[in-house]
Amino acid sequence: MLSQFRLSPLIAATTLLASSCIQMAFSAVPGTDGLSLDSSDWPWWRGTQRDGIATSQALPLEWNETENVLWKTPIPGRGHGSPIIVGERVFLATADEEKQSQYVIGLDRHNGNTLWSKKIHQGGWQGRIHKRNTQASSTLASDGERVFTVFMHDAKIWITALDLDGNTLWQDVASDFASHWGYSTSPVLYDELVIIASDHKEGGNLTAYNRKTGKKVWNVTRPAIPNYATPVVYNIDGEDQLLVPGCDLICSYDPNTGRENWSIESTTRETIGSIVRNGNLLYASGGYPKHETVCITASDTPEIVWISPIRVYAPSLLAHDGYLYAVTDNGLAHCWDGKDGHLKWREKVGGSYSASPILVDGRVYVSNEQGETIIFTPNPERFELLATNQLGNEIWASPVVANDRLFLRVAHTEGENRSESIYCIGE
Repeated sequence: MLSQFRLSPLIAATTLLASSCIQMAFSAVPGTDGLSLDSSDWPWWRGTQRDGIATSQALPLEWNETENVLWKTPIPGRGHGSPIIVGERVFLATADEEKQSQYVIGLDRHNGNTLWSKKIHQGGWQGRIHKRNTQASSTLASDGERVFTVFMHDAKIWITALDLDGNTLWQDVASDFASHWGYSTSPVLYDELVIIASDHKEGGNLTAYNRKTGKKVWNVTRPAIPNYATPVVYNIDGEDQLLVPGCDLICSYDPNTGRENWSIESTTRETIGSIVRNGNLLYASGGYPKHETVCITASDTPEIVWISPIRVYAPSLLAHDGYLYAVTDNGLAHCWDGKDGHLKWREKVGGSYSASPILVDGRVYVSNEQGETIIFTPNPERFELLATNQLGNEIWASPVVANDRLFLRVAHTEGENRSESIYCIGE
């Protein structure tokens, strides 16, 4: 009987080669060697490479409520965090505003069936929160064996580790938190660590835990300024760097120890979008109190290369082939030359934007708060709109791509009735 299940030598070799290629593609991302993930997963904020750029995948150009929708699953509550995709499952955070409950939900990636719903916190919604924020605005992160979620609860920032079936493995308070406009930062995975940023007006922190045991490994203080950006880890000139914008700074830390490598006065006090890069050039933008998009060199003696007085506050930027792309909160698409900051073009695309763009197969996908997802070509010479697709009437979460499927968190509002759903888009 066993022989019936053996692969032919050719099939076995092909399977092994494909698996090897997947591992090689993923291991090129710093700090991911020990993670049980596939290169086509979308396991955390802004995807595998942490920059909104996906592996090559075939996505439809057009869709609506009935066309190219493979499945649609209602999601209770409200949240602005994106879903993540790991293996056969979809995970996301949500919050029931009436009951003051915060949850993590697991879905089947193939059909959208709800596998489990885990209540993480009940009550404790202390501190003010911006009307454009939610109690579940952080995107989850997964190492392929665990799911990590971060919530503001009881004037603190809590991190919780679950297994893939929703069972709690460990939980801890990462920081006290004096809320200014709420919390939206997502967890960062690096080697054996899960790292949490908790910038707030009474004194910020960066805290790293052993992702398996929940033991606190290091903690460093940050300025006493509210800030909302998720850190990223990039390898620059052979060195892995944990990069954080905001608090009037761009800072680089050693992700293993939390030791500061360097910092430079730049950006604004409050930022939301994550840093992106072209080589050793880093880009960040902020929106309060001044409007500024900035480019700096990433080195022990960083320098400001250029500054543009353009505000990209909630959405993150997108860097590609030496150029920088963005859609501002008020619906203006931009392209800069990444080297000198020369504005190549600007185009009004309409709508209001909080979601961040992603790049898939030579197309930029970005959703607006009115439920439209626009698709355009990253062409530095001119703006080329390829399609505009409507679902529901609200999209706040950034799009996610995995295994030739696009996942969108969409809200439908009719009068005072509001409901959210996850859509799986594909051909």
